[in-house]
Amino acid sequence: MKPSAKATDAVWAGEEELLLTGATTVPVSFGVAHGYPDVESWQAVALGHAPGYIYARNTNPTVEAFEQKLRVLEDAEDATSFATGMAAISNTLFALLAPGDRVVSVKDTYGGTSQIFLNTLPHWGVEVALCDTSDADAIEKAIGQGCALLYLETPTNPTLKVTPIERLAAAARRAGAIVAVDNTFATPMNQNPLALGADLVIHSATKYLGGHADAMGGALCGRRDLVRQVYHHREINGASLDAMSAYLLLRGMKTLGLRIERQNASALRIARWLEQHPRITQVNYPGLESHPQHAVAAEQMRGFGGVLSFALTDGMEGVKAVLPKLRLMHRAANLGAVETVGGPPATTSHVECTPEERAAMGIPEGLIRYSTGIEDADDLTADLQQALA
Repeated sequence: MKPSAKATDAVWAGEEELLLTGATTVPVSFGVAHGYPDVESWQAVALGHAPGYIYARNTNPTVEAFEQKLRVLEDAEDATSFATGMAAISNTLFALLAPGDRVVSVKDTYGGTSQIFLNTLPHWGVEVALCDTSDADAIEKAIGQGCALLYLETPTNPTLKVTPIERLAAAARRAGAIVAVDNTFATPMNQNPLALGADLVIHSATKYLGGHADAMGGALCGRRDLVRQVYHHREINGASLDAMSAYLLLRGMKTLGLRIERQNASALRIARWLEQHPRITQVNYPGLESHPQHAVAAEQMRGFGGVLSFALTDGMEGVKAVLPKLRLMHRAANLGAVETVGGPPATTSHVECTPEERAAMGIPEGLIRYSTGIEDADDLTADLQQALA
């Protein structure tokens, strides 16, 4: 599907059945429970034999509209939602893995995901193999040594490394493994992992999908049998998306196409400018020709996203000096918003990790993650220039 068509789906998909009494906006359904006139009709909905809603922890009309919009954008069979992005990740892993299973992933996933791989899953008897993110051969070899689930995050947070989804998904299929891909950084506008062979796609909807830093949520799209399995796990543990957050996410997704187009362009321009600056030792952005996996990114992505990261010559001391001088940036632990947001991994993506764990993941302490907003690119460049001067 063309990006332009996806921009149209971001506005219209998943809403028609809920546009009641001529309304042009999906209503917020705050009702906790839905009633039925008799036991037969009630039971049919409760058992999933008929469409409808029972209890808000399980299903909700506004939440369903959000799920259906994202399902269309990811060209998926089914979708379900969660209270946060980490709830989407953890529920997926906990629902699909069992003691004795082996999961293969990469070393520099998001810090919260990394903690599940390093601490939680091993505690419950799941073997975890974390590979060098840049070494597709090593990942493929690890899959061949046994794999129940392959978990990829591409581009990674905050190092912006890219893994070849199609190649690794094919290796996982040969091993009989499920393939799950965190698509938060790319968004459905820039990348569709299901079309490249993945079984499941995960989003922290808090980020680009909502886009306004005012609602938290997570989502899972993909094969219906797997999504339903994770949904049933989630409905029991209770990590449900609430109706108001779903409404805010729906509203934000209306402008997803416009925002991503602007953020793609600005991030690439800023990354190229930073590459020439004498105080910068490294710029991580898959749209740069100098990026080690640029060719892979160009093959599987339509755009390269709004997040980049860069390392300063004077490490953390430089970070502490530069960040307070940036005027057009929130110093905060978020990304994907209409405003530019930034900070070091030590206080954002990998705050849960020790300096030693970050170093093992290839994340320098002097790195700044920079999530480009929709501001004028000239203004953002000038702001970086004065802060680095």
